[in-house]
Amino acid sequence: MVSARELRDHLLDARLAGVVATSRETSLRSYRLFAARDPRVLLGIDPVGAWRQREVIELMADRCGVSADPRCVTGQDVIDPDRTLSALDAFADRLAEAARRGAPVVLGTGHPHRLLGFYAALADALSAAGCAVLTPAQGRCVDITTRFGLRTYNLDYVRGVALVREPGPERPGCEPGAHTHSPLPVRTALAGAAEAGGVLPELVIGDHGWVCGAGQLGFEAIGLADTDDPALFVGQAEGCVSVVVPLDDGVRSDYYLPLTRYVLNRACLSQ
Repeated sequence: MVSARELRDHLLDARLAGVVATSRETSLRSYRLFAARDPRVLLGIDPVGAWRQREVIELMADRCGVSADPRCVTGQDVIDPDRTLSALDAFADRLAEAARRGAPVVLGTGHPHRLLGFYAALADALSAAGCAVLTPAQGRCVDITTRFGLRTYNLDYVRGVALVREPGPERPGCEPGAHTHSPLPVRTALAGAAEAGGVLPELVIGDHGWVCGAGQLGFEAIGLADTDDPALFVGQAEGCVSVVVPLDDGVRSDYYLPLTRYVLNRACLSQ
């Protein structure tokens, strides 16, 4: 069992919170692009409010603990570990509620090389608790615009967690899937479930476009987000995303193991 105090120390030691790798310049660029309604940072959210850059900065300061001073333009971003812990508690409570109801769920990630293990452990625990872990539209093509141009990926599932892969056979030693911010994978999965006339999820768990895309469509969505992902926090502020956990989403995959134990223990899903 990992206590809250021990997890707080780990968050700081692993730089999941505290001073994180994401630079202030990177975050400010995302806030500026979000204010300009750039789809690359909207992640599938269609904001109701105006959300000027100053308002985005103030929101991120409130939800993450980054500097609220727009004149602070260099250095590394900071995430308040107590805000991370509080959000992890809320995240775990939503998992516990889904488990009590035996709710069908979809899990998906745009960070499979870092976060696949975290989500896979949640999928295993929810399945053991009686939740249907859905895998709709497996193998379906998803066309995503990237900085390299239009790329075609295949929707795939690993241990119940959705991700996208480049077409072709998986090669040993390669990453488990592609990094993407796009909401198109979750839209494809949800459309596939609806077209098949099957069960639709009552909860979507993930990051990036998986959370924002699902929340925008009216599905309850919870997930993780870094300081340069303002869309999830705006979605939460506007009521289409239930819970967002502020943390660095790009550290070593094993650094997320204590978070997994903490969340599953709080949700009474430890096996």
